[in-house]
Amino acid sequence: MRLTTRTNLAARVLMACAVNPDRLIRTSEIAAICNCSAHHVAVVVQRLQAEGYISTLRGRAGGLRLARPADQISIGAVFRLFEAEIPFAECFDPETNTCPLTGSCRLRGYVKRALEAFYHELDMVTLEDLVRGNCGLTELLSMQPQMPAVCATDQVQH
Repeated sequence: MRLTTRTNLAARVLMACAVNPDRLIRTSEIAAICNCSAHHVAVVVQRLQAEGYISTLRGRAGGLRLARPADQISIGAVFRLFEAEIPFAECFDPETNTCPLTGSCRLRGYVKRALEAFYHELDMVTLEDLVRGNCGLTELLSMQPQMPAVCATDQVQH
């Protein structure tokens, strides 16, 4: 299994916003920190904004921030948002399926159960779980001049 680049960027965007709750962040800043294209970040931001995960403000002093608290953002829901439109295998899309085994293949059922288990695990993870006490992530994504005192003295490892 492999996540799309958009799903990965969505997680990065949300984590950057969660680590910087007191300021608006520009897509260009996220692109620079996350080593990715500003265009790809903008596409992901547009989708996250449309689905109510982030709010955006246009203009010179604009940027983005979380639209809801980090503990109310399910990583499973975010992953589904970006992964659901791409079928896991050909047989998962009845409109384009040309597999001659579909009628008698048992693999599809097992794969479907495995995907459900994957999303079930991610449904139990919130954005807050990913960033709270994660000083390494805070150091990488923080737009502040220095790390908060709680991270500077208390290096939590998981």
